[in-house]
Amino acid sequence: MGEKIRVGLVYGGRSGEHEVSLQTAFSVLQAFDYDKYEIQPFYITKQGIWHAGPALAAPPEHIGLIRYDEADGTASAQMLLPVFERMASTAKAPAAAANRAVRQSAPSSPGGFGRRLDVVFPLLHGTYGEDGTIQGLLEMAGIPYVGAGVLASAVGMDKIMMKRVFAHEGLPQCVFRYFTRAQWDKDAQYFIMEIEVSLGYPCFVKPANLGSSVGISKACNREQLIRAVEYAFRYDRKVLVEEFVNARELEVSVLGNDEPRASVVGEIISSNDFYDYNAKYVDGKSIMKIPADIPEETAGQIREMALRAYQAIDGSGLARVDFFMRKEDGRIFINEVNTMPGFTPYSMYPLLWKESGLSYRELLDKLIALAFERHEAKQKLVYGE
Repeated sequence: MGEKIRVGLVYGGRSGEHEVSLQTAFSVLQAFDYDKYEIQPFYITKQGIWHAGPALAAPPEHIGLIRYDEADGTASAQMLLPVFERMASTAKAPAAAANRAVRQSAPSSPGGFGRRLDVVFPLLHGTYGEDGTIQGLLEMAGIPYVGAGVLASAVGMDKIMMKRVFAHEGLPQCVFRYFTRAQWDKDAQYFIMEIEVSLGYPCFVKPANLGSSVGISKACNREQLIRAVEYAFRYDRKVLVEEFVNARELEVSVLGNDEPRASVVGEIISSNDFYDYNAKYVDGKSIMKIPADIPEETAGQIREMALRAYQAIDGSGLARVDFFMRKEDGRIFINEVNTMPGFTPYSMYPLLWKESGLSYRELLDKLIALAFERHEAKQKLVYGE
């Protein structure tokens, strides 16, 4: 068998979803086919410090067993750039040729990282990872990477920009309002009145840039609204407020680049008043119904809308698209696109694909292949004469 594909697995990060990223990384490390891949882990602390662990040829028993050498394995983003830049010299060649080139023996990279990376898998949720920042770094270095590109990542992270794109696409959404910290400080009473008239109570208050329901609150009166807005501003300078819809929560997994496909539709039945962080990751009582008990015609409509939303933000690799189905009349509203969804074996994204005939390990293989496919297509473009 030829030399293994070397995957840089980046996880942790500075966002409020740091712990979720650790769960995802551990699950992925367990699932890789180590006959095909060698894994180079990069852990980012909550303070933004990069640590490189030893290359893995077998799954670790748990994430804590990956040792990070402070002397040789610690790196800032600036120190990591030379590692990534080693790939840049092969960036103009087709991906297949580039893959062969980077697998040739090379001098050890800074921090003892060994030979070059073939592809990076950024398992970062939320800001400073899912928002286009690390994607931009990898684009500059010319390294293939799993998941959405810079634009799709940024739009998918910013709920306000995402909703504006959906509106342009003609996708039905709940009524919403948004404002910045500066706008709220200048005229909070105006926005309170606007929310009360247009949305009413209860309503949901969210930071524009975050995921995993971090910073989200349900407000049932003015006092709770003000408190929820201030809480959301802890996480972002922009806040989104949405009307409450008495609805079932449905989700679809999307996979692919220019010709994506959608999985079966699943349903989340939350253990809490809404599907918050605790319901997702702590109490373990929320129920996933896969496939969702909905008419086939409705499932087809949701799958079609999911693909429209994915392509509207210029998605690639993977995403999970979330919907509401209003209980009173069955009307479908799109909620959001998540460009790096939770990826444990018990997360909705891989479970939907399992029901659609693709195993967890096969899904990882497909995502790596899609990363190379997109990278190869980009190398054919001309960026200057």
